Amino acid sequence: MTLDALAALSGLRDVQAACDAARTEIDALLWRRDIRSAAADVAADSRVRGARDSAAIDGADVAVADDSPMGRVLEAAERVTAAVPGQVEAFGRAPLQVLAHLHALTAVGMCEPDQLGRPRRDDSADDPLLLGNLPTAANVASRLSLLTDILTTPTTAPALVVAAIAHGELAVLRPFRWGSGLVARAVVRLVLAERGVDPSLFSIPEHGYLELGRSSYVSALRSYASGTSEGMSQFLVWHSTALAAGARAVVVTSG
Repeated sequence: MTLDALAALSGLRDVQAACDAARTEIDALLWRRDIRSAAADVAADSRVRGARDSAAIDGADVAVADDSPMGRVLEAAERVTAAVPGQVEAFGRAPLQVLAHLHALTAVGMCEPDQLGRPRRDDSADDPLLLGNLPTAANVASRLSLLTDILTTPTTAPALVVAAIAHGELAVLRPFRWGSGLVARAVVRLVLAERGVDPSLFSIPEHGYLELGRSSYVSALRSYASGTSEGMSQFLVWHSTALAAGARAVVVTSG
């Protein structure tokens, strides 16, 4: 993508309207008096629910992290989601280093030690969504570098578009041997917090993705992977719709 290509994506059919609708939902959430008065509890609940829903997207629809294969996926989702608040400031300066750190936390026990936080060196990666069409390892470094440029270059595009592109690129590229999807969804939280959309991390993007359905998620990622204007429009509208649903899903559970 060239300089401020994200702004051009914002002009695709229905994208700006979908972003505006999602931003309205998130802003309404942030201004709710009951949310603000229970901020710590709401943020903690968002992390718990977000981790659970992110794991469920990868097929681990379980309630407790244990030593079973699915329990370990949930545990990995919990680790990466819990790490997000402490990485927001660094993410704006050094996104690749943060990605490496998040993956090292996510994939511990699931990858060989020398694969933690490092892009895959071959054409093999886990594929829980059965996306197929894995980009070759030879393309991983250049695409991660391009993503870094996108995340660190000023743009007039809405932050929701930036978050969507970061999510789509990592989920489709699958730069790590294991856990790329978990990291991709955590990065959405980072972008929304770092760019001031949801600085308190109240919303639950992962819930929105899951609410729209795994088949819808797969279809959206394949639309992104197509690289066409129509495909990108479909993905960006889907993504904004999911973020709106993730904002609406927040409830106050504390007394």
